[in-house]
Amino acid sequence: MRAPRLRNILPSWQNALLALLAAVVMILAFPDFEFWFLAWFALVPLMWAVEREKELTARSFVLGWIFGTLFFFGTCWWLTFAPITYAGFPPLLAYFLLFCVTVIAGLFPALFAAMLALMLRRFGSWGFLAAPFIWTATEFARYWITGNNWNAIGYSQAFTKTAGPFAQLGGVLLVSFLCVMQSSALYLLLTLKQRRVETSIFQALFILFVIFATVLFDFGSGLFGDRIGERAGNIVAIQPNVPMSGLNSSKWEQLRSRQIELAEAELAKLRTTNNELPTTVILPESPMNFMYNDDREFQRFIGDFARRNDVSVLFNSAEPDSSSDKYFNSAVLVGPDGKKAEQYDKIYLLPFGEAVPLPLQNIVPAFVGTFSYGSEYDLVPLGDAKAGIMICFESHFGELSREYVRNGADAIIEMTNDGYLGPTPILRQHLANAVFRAVETNRPVLRVTNVGITAYIDERGIVHDPLPAYQEGTRVWTVSKSDGSQTFYVKYGDWFAWLCTLISIGLIACALFRRRTANVD
Repeated sequence: MRAPRLRNILPSWQNALLALLAAVVMILAFPDFEFWFLAWFALVPLMWAVEREKELTARSFVLGWIFGTLFFFGTCWWLTFAPITYAGFPPLLAYFLLFCVTVIAGLFPALFAAMLALMLRRFGSWGFLAAPFIWTATEFARYWITGNNWNAIGYSQAFTKTAGPFAQLGGVLLVSFLCVMQSSALYLLLTLKQRRVETSIFQALFILFVIFATVLFDFGSGLFGDRIGERAGNIVAIQPNVPMSGLNSSKWEQLRSRQIELAEAELAKLRTTNNELPTTVILPESPMNFMYNDDREFQRFIGDFARRNDVSVLFNSAEPDSSSDKYFNSAVLVGPDGKKAEQYDKIYLLPFGEAVPLPLQNIVPAFVGTFSYGSEYDLVPLGDAKAGIMICFESHFGELSREYVRNGADAIIEMTNDGYLGPTPILRQHLANAVFRAVETNRPVLRVTNVGITAYIDERGIVHDPLPAYQEGTRVWTVSKSDGSQTFYVKYGDWFAWLCTLISIGLIACALFRRRTANVD
């Protein structure tokens, strides 16, 4: 009895290879390879395999699982760097644990493949028209269920400089939708001769629509102009390249003083240009864990620097939560008078890194610390402009940046430290998140990092002045007032992802409760 059951679950080896091929092609679309155009047709082999196995949903599910597990493993292998390097994990153990995680993440592409098989059984070739909707719904589900949507397909297009119009309309998941749509269109085009004429007409119209979308994708960046006003302030960004280990009190003080030296060197240059705009110095998140409220000496140190140079200073700090014995992961702004002016407490904490989800709080420890969740979308002044702050992992959340803009932000600041994950693809993948937050909101993102990639990302998602990774450096930028306008995405959020979810549910319900249609192929 076992052999027949196994045959009902396991796809043929040829179709399994097609799923693996699709995963490899998709991996190549992401950093560090960045052959972004491959994302436009990477799912074609998977779709072919699913169509060949469509009669058995379990086999299609396994095909999607194979694809998803390999894709997430191949793009997120850098997660093993920290446990191997700093925790002394044996490499085999670290990669095994990563495999377990990617097996779970792979369930979402598996659901896509299973639902696509159902569509093909019930609707024939027309089922491929459902693929973009279903894929977007499963990416959206991954986001809501796991709190993470890292490397959604749309992020592969971050550095094309052309995703802006779509992201402004429907966020990164609309870009994912278009990538999958093009895979569907290409597969239908390649197999058009095998299908009946009555479906070919509709499929041809579908392909023409995709071609039109592709043209808009290529040239659409020119449709959205910058919406900025007068200059409001200067930013001095510090990339200190603080090492992840080996810090003692003496080394800590040297590195702290070095950051001030770097800042004062840039401030001296600004003074020679007769630039009278208010200036803010931004220090990144780093292993130098400042505790402004509890450390009187540091208060004097940073206050003296601010008063001496007539600048504001923004830095990462652990600040006490008065309602508990925990701390917030915060960004603190000290004004030119040397006194604390603003504080933002991180809202989206890294699961299992900075906080453990509620059901597991008393079972699983947090790897970095147990912080309190912030709740206020506080803005900080940058001269006459205002900015919202994203601390590290928070650049992954479009609803955070859009809430800032809804509250009047003229710019977004990202403070992050990816040093624990080494010189790996994380640096560019994390940068891709920030690119989409800029184009979704039509606001610049001022990205200040410990080891890289520090950069100014303009409203169109173009990355300016990137500092080399793992090198000490500084950048000086000017921030301007916006005209206050809001993109469609800022106003309505993930409306498109919700629409795709509702359409997918409707299609599945229709497929499950109607009689099986005649095969139209």
